[in-house]
Amino acid sequence: MSKLEKKGLVPALRFPEFRDAGEWEGKKIGQISETVTAGGTPSTSEKEYWGGGIRWMNSGELNYKRVHEVQGRITENGLRNSSTKIIPKMCILIGLAGQGKTRGTVAMNMVELCINQSIAAIFPNEDSFYSDFLYHNLNNRYDELRSLSAGGEGRGGLNLQIIKSLRVPLPSLKEQQKIADCLTSVDDLITAQTQKLDALKTHKKGLMQQLFPVEGETVPKLRFPEFGDKGGWEEKPLEKVAIFSKGKGVSKSDISPNGKQPCIRYGELYTHCNETIKTVISFTDVPVNELVLSEANDVIIPASGETEEDIATASCVLNSGIALGGDLNIIRSNLNGVFLSYYLNNAKKKEIARLAQGISVVHLYSSQLQRLNINVPGLPEQQKIADCLTSIDELVTAQTQKLDALKAHKKGLMQQLFPAMDDDCVDAGGRAAQDAKAEVST
Repeated sequence: MSKLEKKGLVPALRFPEFRDAGEWEGKKIGQISETVTAGGTPSTSEKEYWGGGIRWMNSGELNYKRVHEVQGRITENGLRNSSTKIIPKMCILIGLAGQGKTRGTVAMNMVELCINQSIAAIFPNEDSFYSDFLYHNLNNRYDELRSLSAGGEGRGGLNLQIIKSLRVPLPSLKEQQKIADCLTSVDDLITAQTQKLDALKTHKKGLMQQLFPVEGETVPKLRFPEFGDKGGWEEKPLEKVAIFSKGKGVSKSDISPNGKQPCIRYGELYTHCNETIKTVISFTDVPVNELVLSEANDVIIPASGETEEDIATASCVLNSGIALGGDLNIIRSNLNGVFLSYYLNNAKKKEIARLAQGISVVHLYSSQLQRLNINVPGLPEQQKIADCLTSIDELVTAQTQKLDALKAHKKGLMQQLFPAMDDDCVDAGGRAAQDAKAEVST
């Protein structure tokens, strides 16, 4: 008998009506669900197995979390001639295989469907557990599920024996429903916030497509009223309005959390920077006389990257005195740098990508950027466009922070609503991982 079954467990946070309800009981999934099974894939060489009316789910679709629809469809022949099977609604689905993030991912199907061989389905049992409760509990144990993989050091896969042996702490059905309803309401808020953020990003993308002229045109589709009679934007090579230089190497070993000199390394343009850089995340103690420092309004573009599209990434440095690391092209001009960054990232992104050279590592040189033809309006219109897009980005940032706060709130809530699992809670799962075959058991 495990510690979980001997002593029971009590969560740190409990709804008032259940505070005197006693300890939770620990049980294996194989004890609370009569059916834990995996699916299969009809032969892809048999056309008559595919394109029918039966939903068929692949493991990548576990990321939908609450699965209302899937892409795949199979026929009755496909169902009969493969190991896949009809899975009822409200099963808990777990990714069994894969080196990526899919293994250990938990979802729940809201519609009847079939699954492939890389997904385990825990059938519902209304007498033992509330499906939403089990979904939230296992969804909160992603890292634990991955650690139980057969094959050594988490490189293998999960299998049905491991899933059946996994222990879960269970309160009464009423308390399970209360917890599930609470967490589902937070999920609904996260979904709504995600949709709001996506809509804002889509609006920004559409606006940029209208605020900048398309290739071959000198006037954008959308113009602020006060500039409607100012004529077309002037076309000129970038070298006519800017001077070019390059940053100077600041290696990873030069970065110090207590460094006094703020700096930007080229990789940060891919991971931390947007069209404007107001604050920096890296610091160094490399002497200033060995560095290249920014001037406010500089636009920087990586000089190397993994793909042509990635390398076409421009950011405006708003502050002077920032050390600019090696592999950064620096564009210094009298144009509005924020405007130029948005313009290069949108209207000129594909053209910049075409300038890049290389296969495994892509390079972009200032001599190539100098030949880039750009269309620019007067400074007042540049400023207006920059202000407009910056204000949208500030909204995006604010909405992103709200979404992150909701996710952090949910994570903290789950840590308190579910009892902490000690090592003995998963002892059976660990033994199963050692004994089970690496292949999925069916």
